[in-house]
Amino acid sequence: MDVVHHACAGLDVHQQTVVACARAGSGKAVTYDVRTFGTSTPALLALSDWLTAHGCTHVAMESSGVYWKPVWHVLDGHFELVLANAMHIRNIPGRKSDVNDATWIADLLAHGLIRSSFVPPVSVQELRDLTRTRKQLVREIAQHTLRIQKTLETANVKLTSVLADIMGVSGRAILGALVAGETQPERLAALAHDKVKASRAELVAALHGRVTAHHRFMLKLHLGQIEALEAAVRDVEARLGEALAPFRAAVRPPDHDARGQ
Repeated sequence: MDVVHHACAGLDVHQQTVVACARAGSGKAVTYDVRTFGTSTPALLALSDWLTAHGCTHVAMESSGVYWKPVWHVLDGHFELVLANAMHIRNIPGRKSDVNDATWIADLLAHGLIRSSFVPPVSVQELRDLTRTRKQLVREIAQHTLRIQKTLETANVKLTSVLADIMGVSGRAILGALVAGETQPERLAALAHDKVKASRAELVAALHGRVTAHHRFMLKLHLGQIEALEAAVRDVEARLGEALAPFRAAVRPPDHDARGQ
């Protein structure tokens, strides 16, 4: 089988260690040098120097969890990097049982048998982190909202039957009053906004419950969590706005003069 890369390396990346195999030559004149490095930044810089000393031009590693990312960031720009799908590598036939993962990856890379996964640029990776974080924060807000609904049901306060969104303006005002110790249904109903579709009588009936000190504690706890999460969402969205700035030109429609040309 033809050799595509005569000087390359395979990396077996773990949380605490990176096993590196530098492969050089072709045919029967192939040499292997295997060495284990740590995953601290100084250790990864030593790995980069070691690969350079071996004349490696291409380096491949598996996409195992998030452990490959710091290795990639240190080596990026110094070598042609290839990120391999772990399942794809394991499904390629011909591996000997006594060959370690790093050597196997190096052999596959040398013969051009690794299908590289797409690794977006750093700016896109950061955008992805922000959007995923925002999604998770919003999901956590929804979870705390459900816990508030369960607490209200336990206290027999049927707020969800008269308000479409208990975390809206009216719902928050009523919840805040409940936490503060208000128990009179008429006073609680008076806090609802005029645009609420439920009638005053329906509101009073729904708010006639049995709220204990425990219920107030739980409501206060979840409301505090929601407020903190909402503040975090605002911070993430502000950061997203900054991170999106370099991409706005690509999506901005052409001006009138440009369209007329």
